[in-house]
Amino acid sequence: MSGRHFVLAAGGTGGHMMPAHALAAELTRRGHHVALITDERGAKIPGLFEGVQTHILPAGRITKNPLSWLPGLKAILAGRAMALRLFETFKPAAVIGFGGYPAFPALLAAKSARIKTAVHEQNAVLGRVNRLMASRVDAIAVSYSKIERLSPKHVGKTWMVGNPVRDEIVALRDKPFPPFLEDGVFRVLIIGGSQGATILSDVVPDGLSLLPVALRRRLQVTQQCRAEDIDRVRARYAELGIAADLATYLNDVPDRLAWAHLVIARAGASTISELTCAGRPAILVPLPSATDDHQTANVRDMVEAGGARSIPQQRFTAKELAKQMQKLGLDTEGLINAASRARSVGRPYATRDLADLVEGLDRPAAPQAVGVAPEFKLAGAGA
Repeated sequence: MSGRHFVLAAGGTGGHMMPAHALAAELTRRGHHVALITDERGAKIPGLFEGVQTHILPAGRITKNPLSWLPGLKAILAGRAMALRLFETFKPAAVIGFGGYPAFPALLAAKSARIKTAVHEQNAVLGRVNRLMASRVDAIAVSYSKIERLSPKHVGKTWMVGNPVRDEIVALRDKPFPPFLEDGVFRVLIIGGSQGATILSDVVPDGLSLLPVALRRRLQVTQQCRAEDIDRVRARYAELGIAADLATYLNDVPDRLAWAHLVIARAGASTISELTCAGRPAILVPLPSATDDHQTANVRDMVEAGGARSIPQQRFTAKELAKQMQKLGLDTEGLINAASRARSVGRPYATRDLADLVEGLDRPAAPQAVGVAPEFKLAGAGA
């Protein structure tokens, strides 16, 4: 049953789009045809879904504000109608949602047309759209060993596959950790998601300034900054005499990860999956405003394994960062061990396992297509 058609539906953030892109590439390698449903933001992300048939759906949002209800419902119904027209011509074997508002009307249309469906959750907390569709879809794929906001009644159709990442990241898994000597260069990569993070620009240079001079002189820093922050951050590093390469967007993250001894970052799902696949230790600062505080949940497995240290944003000060950096930078064996522990919770076969699940959706006993047991646990009060 090769050469089938699949529709992937994802909201326009990198967290939703990156795993969808990885799955699309794998399905295409297997001889299938893929179409993408997203919003205007998703369609503009560079380097993703090139050559893939792309459809932009209205991204209706219904919030607590009653004024959003009518326009939100109208947009959802318009998106559902557009998706039904696509399905009539494309005839997908299955529709897979990756979260985000454009996925909702696409999945509703698929259920109406009696097309098999699945959702993939990148975070350790089931997202809003995926929660809305959990009772209706044929399979739920998850990325973490413990999942919050997942109803126990859906356990039987939930599968632990991990979060797909780019092949270039997975390839780092088979490469040795960069040589790290007591008096050698200490390479630090600072990333704050697709748009950078001002708090990292505010705190990290000052934190590094508090390190002992001998350790500070070993530093080589690569940092992603917002455009409005980059000049002052560059000036601060120059003042401190720290070698620093700054950019507003890093289009070579695999190369940067291969180079780095330590990563300081937010705790988005894609970041965590890349760090654990590559085997890089990290200091993580979860975004406190993330929906359902999912970034705090995302760090759990990596921290418990000993591959990362998590600092809540309210405690992320220059002094606290310097303390953690000094512990890591002066303990050569400890840092290398942390890299190994980060690697131990990586799921390098996530793309393969998700593709296996998707291919099996329109076959009898579909979930048996995945050779991965549902080994996750429910967690949190919402479970």
